[in-house]
Amino acid sequence: MERPDTRIIEFIRNHHVLTMATSISNRPWCANCFYTYLEEENALVFTSDEETRHLREALMNSNVAGSIVLETEAIGKIQGIQFEGMLLKPGETSKSKYKKAYLKRFPYAIVSSSPIWGIVLTHIKFTDNRLGFGKKLIWKTELNEQL
Repeated sequence: MERPDTRIIEFIRNHHVLTMATSISNRPWCANCFYTYLEEENALVFTSDEETRHLREALMNSNVAGSIVLETEAIGKIQGIQFEGMLLKPGETSKSKYKKAYLKRFPYAIVSSSPIWGIVLTHIKFTDNRLGFGKKLIWKTELNEQL
């Protein structure tokens, strides 16, 4: 699988809060989560309780969307990612890798009992006004290109 542009990867790595959107029965919802990025799997890793609305909905419909943004008032510095992906509950073999990566970035999360999750990215649109007003870099998996 082709990897996203290095500028996209750098942006994802330099931030730590994502907004995840779900939808069930045409009712949208979103939630903010701390995340870390696993480049080799092109996945965002986060923790959340299964009782939360966004997790309940993502477990019913694993197709999720979201964003990661840089807060700025300077138009020339606007950057942000919109993404689509699939919610993944890691199996026993990858769970420890996900947890280790998450705790490396957020060591205080060791006290949390929330399960670890992943969002495997399938489509990324990166807007970066530093490259020119409204400049966008697009990355999609083959599956997403067929949609």
